[in-house]
Amino acid sequence: MFSTTPPVHESLINLLAKSSQTNNLKSIKTIHAHLLRTGLIFISYKLQTDLTYTYTKCSKKPNIQTLITFFNSFIITHPIPFNSIISSFVKNGYPVIALKTLSFMHVNNVSIDSYALCSSLTASGLIDVQFGKQIHTHVVKSGWGCSVYLGSALVDLYSKSMVVDDARKVFDEMPVRNTVCVNALLSGYSDAKMWMDGIELFRNMPGLNLCYDNWTFSVALSICGGMYANDLGSQIHAIVIRTVFDLQTDVFLLSSLIDLYGKCGMVIKAKQVFNMARFADVVLWTSMLGVYGRNGHHQEVIQLFKNMLIKKIRPDGVAFVTVISACGHTGQVGLGTEYFESMARDFGLNPSPEHYGCLVDLFCRAGELEKAWNVVNKMPNEASVSVTVWGALLNVCCDQGHIDLGKFAAQRALELDPINTGIYVLLSNMFAKYGLWDEIEQLRELMRDKGIKKDIGCSWIGVNNYSG
Repeated sequence: MFSTTPPVHESLINLLAKSSQTNNLKSIKTIHAHLLRTGLIFISYKLQTDLTYTYTKCSKKPNIQTLITFFNSFIITHPIPFNSIISSFVKNGYPVIALKTLSFMHVNNVSIDSYALCSSLTASGLIDVQFGKQIHTHVVKSGWGCSVYLGSALVDLYSKSMVVDDARKVFDEMPVRNTVCVNALLSGYSDAKMWMDGIELFRNMPGLNLCYDNWTFSVALSICGGMYANDLGSQIHAIVIRTVFDLQTDVFLLSSLIDLYGKCGMVIKAKQVFNMARFADVVLWTSMLGVYGRNGHHQEVIQLFKNMLIKKIRPDGVAFVTVISACGHTGQVGLGTEYFESMARDFGLNPSPEHYGCLVDLFCRAGELEKAWNVVNKMPNEASVSVTVWGALLNVCCDQGHIDLGKFAAQRALELDPINTGIYVLLSNMFAKYGLWDEIEQLRELMRDKGIKKDIGCSWIGVNNYSG
């Protein structure tokens, strides 16, 4: 087929594309000036759209007033250029300006279509759900409520904002539903730990004429993992085997299966799923490391991590947390310290407070209190020292009889989490171990005054494929 775009327009469009690829803002402004002088900007929506897109892509700090001047310079009344610029702002991390652009469209009577509304709902999810509710009102008033795309965007907005009841209302009111909107609602149930509602929705999908896809299975398996419902998860696994032909290549689905079996203590099953993968991926390896670590297979964690390095798989921060913690449990202080130092040296990863916490715990378990205390003092930000770190210090102080340092660690932990019963229990145990009965009585009075009670233990049992 022959192109309907005039040759001169096509040449300018190609030049804009090249300028966009090289982020050459000066060249883009030169083209913009030429378009204004020749008047081509006023007769080609394609040029307007490409020009707005390249401006938003190349401008490091977009300014709404500059954009308004830019819009007014050729009096855009067609929605396509605006759709492009709103989408670009959302993708490049400027949700506020994306919403201001939508407002500009509304004030200047530019037609707002479903594409602009969907992008703006995504922007609202990055800022405040209240903006999304205003757009929702506009959607209803303007008659877009029957759009399956906008309905899915609204369900996704409310689900990610943890307003799951509103997400369910939108879902129930949609005249037409698809797998995208049900996946968004299912994810909302999973994030909100409304697991029973999630399982009910999953089971009702065939009755709603909705098909499962790989993402549906991944979320459903995550819900089963949250419920420790290994029987139900195994049933879903069986459905996956029958219906998903590319299971060995789906990283997220395999990872969900590994996490499910790991949480349920079925390490062998998790390993079998891990071995199914046709290619090495850091997500799968990190998931398997987590399974071993969660179930106390600390030597396996270290061996798997070594194999990971041999296979040239670049570990992430989560993998280092797991392996350093495993070194602490196995007493391999030197190896754990080496892994901690290799994060920045070999992989360019900056240690997080969680990594420092694992290093402190490593030294504490080995009884090397002085080294643990030095790590705390060398942490980049004292405020980042977590309750876990102070708790680890308190525990080793109890073992070695450092009462004053133990009190200090407990005080700092309770400043971060005043109702942490675990810290009170550790402190009480330390006082009891060394016969400090007056301190125990004062501690009990303090707990009574604050209304703090020791958590009562409980067990999870499965009944009719559910855990509770």
